[in-house]
Amino acid sequence: MTQVEETIRQEAEEYQGAGDQPLGGYALTAAAYLGLVGAGLLVVRRRRDAGLRAAVGPWDLVLMSLATHKASRMVAKDPVTSPLRAMFTRFRGVSAPAELAEEPRGEGGRRAVGELVACPFCLAQWVATGYAFGLVLAPRFTRSAGAVLSAVAVSDWLQLAYAKLQQAQE
Repeated sequence: MTQVEETIRQEAEEYQGAGDQPLGGYALTAAAYLGLVGAGLLVVRRRRDAGLRAAVGPWDLVLMSLATHKASRMVAKDPVTSPLRAMFTRFRGVSAPAELAEEPRGEGGRRAVGELVACPFCLAQWVATGYAFGLVLAPRFTRSAGAVLSAVAVSDWLQLAYAKLQQAQE
């Protein structure tokens, strides 16, 4: 083992203490994110040379925020998307109306991906980045998809508010 590898191992052990954080898996996940962003930037640069212009206005930001919220929760919590998470998570029950409680399983990269795909807060960065690239590369399609996701997010909130009102009347 080289001196650099030994230093990294020691620092990781010291950071973790008694915990079991998959630092190597986190590093690979972060590297994958950065790699995808880099590839996206190369595509955008090539397309921009072809006259592509991107502008994100205030309404785009609102749409992007709502769509990011809904898409992140849908991927991380929706029962219908559980097959996408099954290899990386373990089912623990229901956490909210139409949402599942799952926990990451495995070690290393598998656990890191499990933590990512079961956490809407963690996924939001990935979703928002994809949405931003969508606005640059396919703005009409991206805005349409964002409108659908935003409408569903608002509908979800209305459904929850309606259920609360019904419970209060009982």
